[in-house]
Amino acid sequence: MNRFEGSVAIVTGGAKGIGAACTARLAAEGAIVHVADVDEEAGRSIAETTEGTVHFTPCDVSRLADWEALAANALDAHGRVDVLVSNAFASTNGAPHEISEAEWDRTHDVTLKAAYLGVKVLAEPLREARGSVVAVSSVHAQRTQRGYTAYAAAKGGLSALIRQLAVEYAPHVRCNSVAPGPVYTTHWSQTSEEGIALAGEETLLGRIGRAEEVAAAVAFLASAEASYVTGVELPVDGGWLGLKR
Repeated sequence: MNRFEGSVAIVTGGAKGIGAACTARLAAEGAIVHVADVDEEAGRSIAETTEGTVHFTPCDVSRLADWEALAANALDAHGRVDVLVSNAFASTNGAPHEISEAEWDRTHDVTLKAAYLGVKVLAEPLREARGSVVAVSSVHAQRTQRGYTAYAAAKGGLSALIRQLAVEYAPHVRCNSVAPGPVYTTHWSQTSEEGIALAGEETLLGRIGRAEEVAAAVAFLASAEASYVTGVELPVDGGWLGLKR
């Protein structure tokens, strides 16, 4: 498929994990992808090794100046931005009395504030392109468990923000989100096989997901195939929300 031929996409946190899978999927379908990430080694690697056209810009998405530089790079090179995938996040575990103010702020700045800054900077190009915004939220925005105080609050805010953006920028820009459940990325690399299997048992499909499965949902929502879809959140969780109490 070449659903994104001639399109320009920006993927935040696009060098690793779900973001890297989104980068690869959009590039494989013809998009020119600009990856924004603080991990310069991973960013250079994905730009060099991904099939298709991928550019990397070192970018702290919690900073407006970095967003302005990223947008200028993409617009100067291509004159347009069609797709924004807001995937970057930060997380720290603990109840409120166990995490610092700095940890709370960093989680919200990278996860939630960054999504606001991206649309703030790219609103006009996205309008002109009749483009699409897709955010990577989480099942923890809807139903969570102990230890996810900052993360759940940030992802819940992200889900609400996307619904609001769909209202603010209709009918020119479609804004949707996906809510992954347990998905294998490097964050699971220290988890035992038994732990991964137990996490899979909390889903209806009996396994944890793959980053590529989330990327497929992101690509659908970003594409013209979802032209009549806006303001929704699509769970990509193997039925985790169906079983979680």
